[in-house]
Amino acid sequence: MKLRPCFERKCSSETSNIEDQNTPIMQGSSGLAHQAGNTDGPLTSLSLPTIRLPAERSPAEGSCSPGEVAINLHPANSESGGRSGSRHTRPTIRLHSRHSHSHANSNDSTGQDDPNNTDNRENSNNISEVLHVYQWLDKSLPYILIFSAKLFVQHLRGFSVGIGLLTTFLYANKCIVNQVFLRDKCSKIQCIWLLFFLYGSSVLLYYTFSSQALYHSLIFMNPTIGHLQFWDVLWVVGITDFVVKFIFMGLKCLVLLVPSFIMSHKCKGYWYMCLEEIAQYYCMLVLTPVWFRYLIDYGAQTSGAEWHFGVLLALLYLIIKLFVVFGQWKTSVDILRLFLTQPSYGVAASKRQCSEVDNICAICRADFRKPTVLLCQHIFCEECISLWFNREKTCPLCRTAISSHNHKWKDGATSLQLRLF
Repeated sequence: MKLRPCFERKCSSETSNIEDQNTPIMQGSSGLAHQAGNTDGPLTSLSLPTIRLPAERSPAEGSCSPGEVAINLHPANSESGGRSGSRHTRPTIRLHSRHSHSHANSNDSTGQDDPNNTDNRENSNNISEVLHVYQWLDKSLPYILIFSAKLFVQHLRGFSVGIGLLTTFLYANKCIVNQVFLRDKCSKIQCIWLLFFLYGSSVLLYYTFSSQALYHSLIFMNPTIGHLQFWDVLWVVGITDFVVKFIFMGLKCLVLLVPSFIMSHKCKGYWYMCLEEIAQYYCMLVLTPVWFRYLIDYGAQTSGAEWHFGVLLALLYLIIKLFVVFGQWKTSVDILRLFLTQPSYGVAASKRQCSEVDNICAICRADFRKPTVLLCQHIFCEECISLWFNREKTCPLCRTAISSHNHKWKDGATSLQLRLF
């Protein structure tokens, strides 16, 4: 082997060092494609880009702006990298980020309270709560059905009687309202049938449960049930309320059977209204002894503290009941005054006034029967306009306010409200 002079070895080593130093710069500029194509020369690799904070930068790298990214490029050959790293600094490529300002703006905007974001969070919370309830119901539905079936079987008699009373009431109430609307064309046979049907149902119910003496509650006495439980109280109260409704609905059927030449339809409307008000007032009072007996635990073997607590609750119940009764008293007095006075909505119309409208009522489209002229000078039949004012307060043609009272019970309807307390 031929030995080279010393100065030639020195020059070649310096040349190789310069090439090793320039190789990463060329590789970084030419890209990965050029690096993959040159397999003969020394291979270099491109490391992952890293963002260096100002505290992590070395003094030799200089300062970077917030929008710059520093990428370190170093050769894969550890030996050449070690030699070059000892003498020279590592070359870096700095890329300017275009999203720095937008990122800063987004950070500033998120720091402020946006009402739209607040509303969205509230809506999302509400939706999540609804979803939780739905999921709970979905999981609990089989258990609810099982317990409901057990409860229904235990109180099958009570549910059956309640459904029967409700259907009887709805059927009779609808028939009575239809018969009142027909006026002279009402069916007397159907009125008699409703009368016997309502009273027969009440008698049959009390006869079926004669051992409990439920009819005692109609005259403010206690049924013979013994120690009342909560379900027993609901049983007695529900049956009493429906029976009272049936009794007064039967009285309305009796009013329907009265001929019109004895009692006008206008007068019948006031009778319906008065009977309904008395029924509601009576139901309000007749249930008081049953709840009072339940609250004081009448007939139960209770200690002194429990008995005194029950008496306190009973007194509170009576006080609240008195307030309700006196509050209803004003309405009852007004209805009683209307029933006694029976004010008219107009005066009798003359023949000239009737001839101006061709003697035809605008409601029934027939000849006038007892024509009545209102304050707005419109003429109608007395029965027709009385039936109209059972539901409305204004003239049917010009909508002028005529009546200051609107008593819907004059059409023969009965309140569906179940008074349990």
